[in-house]
Amino acid sequence: MIRALITFWNLHRISILLVVLGLVFYGVFGYELNRSDSIRLVTLFAALFFLSYKLIQFEKWNLRFMVGSGLLFRAVLLFALPNLSQDFYRFIWDGNLILEGLNPYLLTPDDWMARGGPAFPAASELYQGMGSLSGAHYSNYPPVNQYFFALCAYLGGQTILGSVISMRVLIVLADLGILYFGRRILKKINRAPHLIFWYFLNPLVIIELTGNLHFEGVMLFFFVLAMFLIVSGKWFLAVIPYAFSIGIKLIPLLFLPLLLPLLGWKKVSGFYLGIALVLGIMLYPLYFPEFSDHYSQTLRLWFSNFEFNASLYNLTEWVAVSQGAKPWEFIKEYGAIIPVITAVTALIVCAHPIVRHSKYWFGAALLVICVYYFLATTVHPWYIIFPLLLSTFTNFRFMYLWSATIVLSYTAYGVEGVEERPWVLIVEYTAVFGFLIYEIIRNKRDLSAIAKNHVRTPAD
Repeated sequence: MIRALITFWNLHRISILLVVLGLVFYGVFGYELNRSDSIRLVTLFAALFFLSYKLIQFEKWNLRFMVGSGLLFRAVLLFALPNLSQDFYRFIWDGNLILEGLNPYLLTPDDWMARGGPAFPAASELYQGMGSLSGAHYSNYPPVNQYFFALCAYLGGQTILGSVISMRVLIVLADLGILYFGRRILKKINRAPHLIFWYFLNPLVIIELTGNLHFEGVMLFFFVLAMFLIVSGKWFLAVIPYAFSIGIKLIPLLFLPLLLPLLGWKKVSGFYLGIALVLGIMLYPLYFPEFSDHYSQTLRLWFSNFEFNASLYNLTEWVAVSQGAKPWEFIKEYGAIIPVITAVTALIVCAHPIVRHSKYWFGAALLVICVYYFLATTVHPWYIIFPLLLSTFTNFRFMYLWSATIVLSYTAYGVEGVEERPWVLIVEYTAVFGFLIYEIIRNKRDLSAIAKNHVRTPAD
C-alpha cells in the first residue's frame, strides 16, 4: 500500500500539487472574495484557469484523477454562499412559494411583501437578498426549473444554507452526468473523449454553476442526455430529457429547427409533438389566465431593457447614437430583431445537408448559439457555458478563450454600483473574435468543403 502511494506520488506529484493549490484558490474564491475586488477576482480566476489547463495537459488520459480533481474543486464550495450573483435568493424564494402552495408566477416579490409577505421561513431575508430588480418583476424561470427550486428548498429544510447545499449537490450530480454522456457522445462522433474535461475542469463552470448556483448545468445535463439518445438512434426516448432542458432554460429552443435534418420529417414531427405535450403537462399545475402576460413581461426585459457585456450591440449602438438615435429607443428596436436573425440563421443552417450527420450537428448548433450571443444585449458569464460545452464536440477552441476572458466583465461591479469600462469590452472581444478569425482561416479548407458539401461523412 505504502509502495503504491509512493509510486503514485512519483508519477503524479506535479499534478497533485496543482490540485492542492487549486483547492486553496477555490477556497479563497468561495469564502473570502468580494465581487467588487476586481483585481483579486481576475487574478484568482486566471490562476485557476492556468491550473486547469496544466491538469488537462498532464492528466487528460487519467479519468479517475481528473474526475476526482473536479469533484474536490466543487466540494470546497459546498458550504459557501454565492458571492458573484444574488440570483439564488430568488431561486429559493420561488421554491418556497411552491412548497407553500403558492404560484411563483402570480405576483412579484414586491407584491407579496406588500400583502404582508408569504409565511415561509426567511422570507424577509430572501426578499432583501434578491435585490430591487428581481423583487419588482415576475419570475422568468420556466416550470421545470421551478420544481427543482421547490425540491431543493424542501431538501434544505426551507433554510437558506440548506437550500444552497441541496442546489449545489444537484448541480454537481448534473455535471457528472454531463461528463459521462459527453464522453460517450465524443466517442460516437470519433473525437477524443478527454475534450469533455475542458468543460468539467473549467473554472467558469465550477464557479458559476457549483459556486453561484446557476441551473445551466442541470439544463445541459438533460440536453446532453437527449442528444446522446438522438445520436444513438433512440430519438423517442430523448423527448422527455429535451423537454426538461427547455423547461429549465429556454435556450435549447434555438436548436429545434436543427433537429429536422438530423431526424427527418416523420420523426421530428413526433419529437416536437412529444416536447409540446411534456411541457404542457409540466406547465399545467402553474398555469392561470394571466400567466402568459406575466411571463412575457419579464422575458421582454432581457431583449429590450437590459444591457451588459455585449459585443456587436455596443458597436451598433455607438454608430446609431452618433447618427442621432436615442439609446432607450434603439435597444427596444434592436432587441426585437435578435430573435428574428437567430431564427433565420437556424433555418439557413438546417438547410445544409451536412447537418444530417451527428458529427457536424454540434458545429451547426455552436454557430447558431454564437450568433445569438454575439448579437445579444446581455451576456452574463454563465450564459456562455452552453456554447462552451458545444465547442468540445467540434474543432473550434475559441470558446475556451472566451470562458477565460469573460471574467473581465465582473470588473464592472464596484462598491458604488455597476459601470462597464469600454476598454475591458475591447480586450475581451478582441481576443475572442481574433482567435475565432484565426481558427476560421486555419480551418479554411475544411470549412470550404463543408460549405460546398464535399465532406465525406461516416454513417451515423
